[in-house]
Amino acid sequence: MTEKQLTSDARGHQLTNINVWTPDSQWLVYDVRPHGGSFTGSTIERVNVETGETQVLYQATEGAHVGVVTVSPDEPARYAFIHGPENPDASWQYDFHHRRGVIVSEPAHEKAVTLDAMDITTPFTAGALRGGTHVHVFSPDGSRLSFTYNDHVLHERDPALDLRNVGVALSGFPVTPPKHHPREYDGSHFSVLVSETTANPQPGSDDINRAYEEGWIGQEGYAKANGSRQRWALAFIGDTLSAQGEKHPEIFVVDLPDNDADYRKAGDKPLQGTTETLPAPPAGVKQRRLTFTEKGIALQPRHWLRASPDGAQIAFLMKDKNDVVQVWTVSPNDGEPVQISHSEIGIQSAFSWSPDGKSLALVCDNSVMRLDVERGALQRLTQRTEIAPCADAVVFSPDGSKVAFMRQCGEFAQIFVTDIQ
Repeated sequence: MTEKQLTSDARGHQLTNINVWTPDSQWLVYDVRPHGGSFTGSTIERVNVETGETQVLYQATEGAHVGVVTVSPDEPARYAFIHGPENPDASWQYDFHHRRGVIVSEPAHEKAVTLDAMDITTPFTAGALRGGTHVHVFSPDGSRLSFTYNDHVLHERDPALDLRNVGVALSGFPVTPPKHHPREYDGSHFSVLVSETTANPQPGSDDINRAYEEGWIGQEGYAKANGSRQRWALAFIGDTLSAQGEKHPEIFVVDLPDNDADYRKAGDKPLQGTTETLPAPPAGVKQRRLTFTEKGIALQPRHWLRASPDGAQIAFLMKDKNDVVQVWTVSPNDGEPVQISHSEIGIQSAFSWSPDGKSLALVCDNSVMRLDVERGALQRLTQRTEIAPCADAVVFSPDGSKVAFMRQCGEFAQIFVTDIQ
């Protein structure tokens, strides 16, 4: 069991929970906020896993902050991340509803292209958003990105109406709103919400008031029960209310259009939303509840739903009958969850799938471990330490040879890798 420390300078080093490796498995990308909850970093950087060389990919200016970077799966590498507002002032500062996604590309990565257009004045523009996006994750083929979203327009009316949702940004359809407000801007992608939330879910129903921690299903979607293939789909956590009014986080799936043009077709409600309603999903896009658990899936440790490469299993965390957090999976075609891990200690982190779909990398018993999905066996990849590796990110490399993770070293998180034996 060996591990290699890649960073050591006195700054934070924050890995995102997925897509932190360049496609050649040679570099890891990160932001430099002091810790996970303090969004004050001004650079996006990468470190070489062989040499330890670091490079600045992007330097924010004019008082903006940047973070939560992910990499495209295809070459040349593109880096997507959150960009806070330039020249923040008393009326417009960094917040959930005041941030945007940007992309910088190799080789000229100093220029950031805004991903999601902003239009907060009526009439709103289809394909533009009215708020802030977060955790931009490329689809397995790099053609689109998922994100979570918060709405400025409804936040101004009442923060309780600003419900978190899941969206998709589609390349090839740039959006140029009229820009009647100084904080409005163009976007390189056509952005839509694909989840639906309500501020007042009906207890005992499939209504949700929050959609989050999404993940793409399969490298090429998933096989439906009838044998056909659903090319594009996302899984996400949705907060339901039990019949007794208790919050129950459950798993939902949304099947997305095969035809890119269909993302621009409105359903019963306008894609761009109204002054009183959130942006709405495209025509035919409807979320579907997968799990009906007794107490809801686990929210701690924080994790994101991650589907196997073949799309057949969606992995998540939930407590077992002994109240211990374990890895479970569920099919995107419905069915009962299947318990995968049986640890007495409990799972301590987010996780990622190996490229071959046979195992998951995660933290358990204060070690980075590999979980064999078929057998449920846990194998230590690092020695057990007094303080567990950081829970935020444990990420397989694209070639399956390494796992990246973080450790808290004194005041700051540092980046480490371990080899797969």
